[in-house]
Amino acid sequence: MLPQGNRNLSMMSLQEFVLEGFEGGPQTQALLFALFLALYVVAVLGNLAMMVVITLDARLHSPMYFFLKNLSFVDLCYLSVIYPKALANTVSSSKVITFEGCIIQFFFFSLMGATEAFLLAVMAYDRFVAICSPLRYPISMRPSVCACLVLGCYCGGCLNSILQASFTFSLPFCSSNHIDHFFCDVPPLLKLACADTTINELVMFGLCGLIIVGTTLVVLTSYGYITVTILRMHSGGGRHKLFSTCGSHMTAVSLFYGTLFVMYAQPGAVASMEQGKVVSVFYTLVIPMLNPLIYSLRNKDVKDALRRLGQRHTAT
Repeated sequence: MLPQGNRNLSMMSLQEFVLEGFEGGPQTQALLFALFLALYVVAVLGNLAMMVVITLDARLHSPMYFFLKNLSFVDLCYLSVIYPKALANTVSSSKVITFEGCIIQFFFFSLMGATEAFLLAVMAYDRFVAICSPLRYPISMRPSVCACLVLGCYCGGCLNSILQASFTFSLPFCSSNHIDHFFCDVPPLLKLACADTTINELVMFGLCGLIIVGTTLVVLTSYGYITVTILRMHSGGGRHKLFSTCGSHMTAVSLFYGTLFVMYAQPGAVASMEQGKVVSVFYTLVIPMLNPLIYSLRNKDVKDALRRLGQRHTAT
């Protein structure tokens, strides 16, 4: 039986958690608020702009940009699940999040994270079909197939989120209700459990490892065939255009999968919370901010669409 103090804390932890966030005094917190706010605004505007441009420009109504628009939507949701609360906590003396709020935040964070991993793999497969089998591309990637692939990404993300949330929030939290993080995530929550978390850690490593390894294999296989196909081309201009388009995607994939692996798919991740906070900022804020820049600055079609949209706005 738990001591009286721990029983009371267990009851309290069912009502609320305290998000510790980053250490530091008022000046440090003010600096973090300004930094996070600036990055958040840039990320939101960038992803909204990408969605608007793809929606309004008929020349971008293709499978590749359909997936890219969904990627921007996922990034936008990803950001909005975490950073409004994180920003409020940096300037507030109360850093409380309700137990239900923590579950909701964790569920949608996990959902969007896994969905993005699946979506990046689908985007690699789309480029593989477009470059290696161009004659079959209109049939293989027709609108109904694209919609099913995107739906499959969300369903896979939802399944991962349900499993992660079920295992994590079935634990008794009685050692403390202070989460050593700026949002509700598995590693810091496992630190609060007063039960054996071996199974939970195995589930986390297993699910995240399966998602990361599986989608990475799809990406590497697709780009292996793409590279061979491009190198066989006789047109230097064609090779440059394809490498530029695929390079954008590979940059986004490397950044996203690399940080996820550091955080979730290797055993040392759970032990280092301070490193985890920095890594978390990178894949939950910096990468969603960089994705629109990566795809717009390295993509001639998107730059042309932005130019046309700007000219249309100036003309009116």
